[in-house]
Amino acid sequence: MTYDVAIVGAGPAGLAAGIHLKQLAKDAGKDISVCILEKGSEVGAHILSGAVIDPKALDELIPDWREKDCPLSQKVSENNHWILTSDEKIEFPHILLPPLMSNKGAYTGSLGKLCRWLAEQAEALGVEIFPGFTGSEILYDEEGAVKGVATGDMGLAKDGSQKSSYQQGVEIHAKYTFLAEGARGSLSGQVIEHYNLRDGHEPQTYGLGIKELWEIDPSKHKPGCVIHTQGWPLSRGSTGGGFIYHQEKNQLAIGFVVALDYSNPYLSPFEEMQRFKTHPAIRPMLEGGRRLSYGARVINEGGLQAIPTLSFPGGVLIGCSAGFVNVPRIKGSHNAMKSGMVAAQSAFATIATVDKGGKTLADYEDNVKTSWIWKDLKQVRNAAPAMAKLGSFFGTIYSGIDLWLNSIGLGFLIFWTFGHRPDHKSLKTKKASRKIPYPKPDGVTTFDRLSSVFLSNTNHGEDQPVHLRLKSDDIPITVNHALYDAPEQRYCPAGVYEIVEDEGKPKLQINAQNCLHCKTCDVKDPKQNIVWTTPEGGDGPNYPNM
Repeated sequence: MTYDVAIVGAGPAGLAAGIHLKQLAKDAGKDISVCILEKGSEVGAHILSGAVIDPKALDELIPDWREKDCPLSQKVSENNHWILTSDEKIEFPHILLPPLMSNKGAYTGSLGKLCRWLAEQAEALGVEIFPGFTGSEILYDEEGAVKGVATGDMGLAKDGSQKSSYQQGVEIHAKYTFLAEGARGSLSGQVIEHYNLRDGHEPQTYGLGIKELWEIDPSKHKPGCVIHTQGWPLSRGSTGGGFIYHQEKNQLAIGFVVALDYSNPYLSPFEEMQRFKTHPAIRPMLEGGRRLSYGARVINEGGLQAIPTLSFPGGVLIGCSAGFVNVPRIKGSHNAMKSGMVAAQSAFATIATVDKGGKTLADYEDNVKTSWIWKDLKQVRNAAPAMAKLGSFFGTIYSGIDLWLNSIGLGFLIFWTFGHRPDHKSLKTKKASRKIPYPKPDGVTTFDRLSSVFLSNTNHGEDQPVHLRLKSDDIPITVNHALYDAPEQRYCPAGVYEIVEDEGKPKLQINAQNCLHCKTCDVKDPKQNIVWTTPEGGDGPNYPNM
């Protein structure tokens, strides 16, 4: 199948790119063919975000979106920042926060719902969207340029043999391929390595965001109220924070983000999230309510300095495949959408000149750097790495000064940029670490992993090749278990990895059917021995409105 532009991923970036390509073609009186591949069973099935959304890019893409029954309707009405101890909260005055941290004019709601609505707008313009199809392989032409992608085979048995339902994957050829897979995308990683796109750039770093959606007592609901927290329950050597968003219909989005550069192998981001809900300032919000959904996803936290080269022969990286998250603001959808629009402009201008494809869209990166994306990220480039270098207390003080200087136009005084180190290199050994005693779940406010995964509607066909692959079968025991007490048992928020006894010896068991596609294992494994690959199309979580 041949298209002018093929897009991998129906998230905010991919959908914005498809819409804008069709808008440009319509305005120019030209025809351009665009397809979007989405590995989820439907658009939005794999989308998870807090989310507080800056509508800046949406205003540019679809100026009249507010009149088009868009599901983004709950304006942020109140901002709160709490510093937590084990039994108290300290309300940090909002007026003391740097202006660039403001949520004025922002909306809170389901990013999944927004993506479903954007998909409707895209299809109305003629974009072809194929949910349930994974982009599993990059295709190259004879000159070494990307010529498209291949979708994954369907109907393979666990041993790799073909079942009666076998269907071979399809090759999608395109003049240009946009990779919009989200954070730690598998094809994006292949392209970055193949073309050395990270040369001269810092390594990407990540946080793991774990989220629950609750329906709470209407008397406790404050529509549009936004709360961010820092401090407890995290201890020294780890950074992160919580979020609580009062959304429409008495729904509360609550979650916790742990930076994956933590050092203690006994830390469990899932358990930190559960413990977070027990704080005396938070538990009362949930009492009398019920949990509706659960999910997890890694988030790019590397910032400006970790963005790789964005263009390669035959395609570009957009959205979180590139890493456009503004970490202090905990927002990335606006930058993701804008990057898709900028890429659309570059590709359309080239295709419109009867280009056959394969060229590097060099002006895409130049245009990103002259757009408001770059300004948005440049102002906050040192905030996250300061926390890693200086710790929570001094890092917060440094970040506050840095952000204030940028807010009042004195950012030029901060002429340096901090670097990063990869998250997988940060773990201390079990001998140098202390165990963390996490409380047992009560089944009312706090829960276990398996009951949580059940609420994510996760499903993988059991008789298919395991999509979580090991480069070496020995490393999980000889290195991970021996030195770090098997940290994959704790960093995975879905109970995928277990150490079991096999003839009296420890063995790693992989419960791939539980996988939430969060990519934490791909990021945090100490020896980078775990490789996340795409399962059959349509498998994975099925988030209704996360």
